[in-house]
Amino acid sequence: MTGLRHYAFALGPLAAAALWGGMYVVSKWSFALVPPVTLGFCRVALGGAALWLGLRAVTLLRPGSHSGVDRADWPAFVELGGWVALTIATQFLGTDLTNASQGSLLTVLTPVFVVVLGAALLGERVTRLKAAGIGLAAAGTVVVLAGQYDLAAITSGNAVGVGLLVLASLAWAGYTVRGVAVVRRYSALTAATYSTLAAVPMLGLLAAVELWYLGRGVGAVALGSEAVLAVAYLGLAATAAAWYLWYKGLEFVPSGTVAVFFFVQPVVGIALGAALLGEQVAPGFLAGGALIGAGVWVVSRERGDGRRTSR
Repeated sequence: MTGLRHYAFALGPLAAAALWGGMYVVSKWSFALVPPVTLGFCRVALGGAALWLGLRAVTLLRPGSHSGVDRADWPAFVELGGWVALTIATQFLGTDLTNASQGSLLTVLTPVFVVVLGAALLGERVTRLKAAGIGLAAAGTVVVLAGQYDLAAITSGNAVGVGLLVLASLAWAGYTVRGVAVVRRYSALTAATYSTLAAVPMLGLLAAVELWYLGRGVGAVALGSEAVLAVAYLGLAATAAAWYLWYKGLEFVPSGTVAVFFFVQPVVGIALGAALLGEQVAPGFLAGGALIGAGVWVVSRERGDGRRTSR
């Protein structure tokens, strides 16, 4: 049963990556309706509210459970909220300033940052099996992206936007690795809920600064039906559901194992673009997707907590 649970809950991050697959298309399109940081604030505020309602529902349905947090642990949730705010602000600003090939940096760099931070901060071993799996998945991602985008364009265009996307990758890695202790002390739902709520006032302040800089008041942001649908997808699917599922994986497997599922994101995004928007899929898509699948399978075979044993 333990082995089955290990594999079952490892699917949480896979589902999260699938939900994130269409996020960049939705967010890039939404920037014409709502400024980037303000859109990020709306996304996190809605996601935080949905997570809180979910946590309350679980508490009421399970009499033995509780959603309380020890006062001594609040700084940890605030820190996680800071990582969330930094991720969203830099990710959305970076996406607004860059092209699709530059946006792929987030997909390639985030798992690498997670593995490095996991090894440095948590003592998670980077085994040969894990390194091989990540290498396969990274190679598959490059094959997929090379067929869809002009990767040479990564070195051109807006350098500030590229820098923001790199920072967003590092920030999400920080949220992943620093969240391990909180997730295992409480639960994935509790950690995702309170860290998201902690980020709301931070992003609210940044959104106010953005609107002031743009010379727009809160009333000038018109949330029409299209913007409402975009915020609903970003808040409910790409935030509430996806962040919970991402943290759910951390309850059972090391952060480096969870990270490899991030490589699935561009495959889902391109597949959705083909299915829903009629976009062309490059010949190397299937080969790259197979490499990513092989890499994910190799990493998911690891057992144990992946940490160094004490001598």
